[in-house]
Amino acid sequence: MARTTASSASSDQDFLEYVVKALVDNPGAVKTTRKVDEMGVLLSVQTDKEDVGKLIGRQGNTAKALRTLLRVVGMKNHSRVNLKIEEPEGSTHVRTPRAGAVDDMDDLKL
Repeated sequence: MARTTASSASSDQDFLEYVVKALVDNPGAVKTTRKVDEMGVLLSVQTDKEDVGKLIGRQGNTAKALRTLLRVVGMKNHSRVNLKIEEPEGSTHVRTPRAGAVDDMDDLKL
C-alpha cells in the first residue's frame, strides 16, 4: 500500500487547488475533495459552470496536463493520484462520443 504522511496527504490537494485557482476566473468557487482507497488517491474538483471549459481546455489538453502533474506529485509521495472534474449543477453539457468511437465499437461486435 502507498505510504502517505499528513504533510504529503494534503500536498497533492493543495497543489491542485493552487493551480486550478490560477486558471479560472472565479477562484472562490473552486472546491476540492480528496478520497483514498485501494486504487490510490482520487482528487475531485468543482468550479463555477463558466470555468469548467478553462479547466478542461481545448481537446482536454489542460485536464491532461493537470493529470500528468498530479501523477508526478503522487510519485514523489509514493501514491497514485487521479483527477476527476465534477460537472457543475445546471450544466447543459451533453457528452457525445468522439468520431471514431462508434466505429471502434462496431469492430468489437462478435
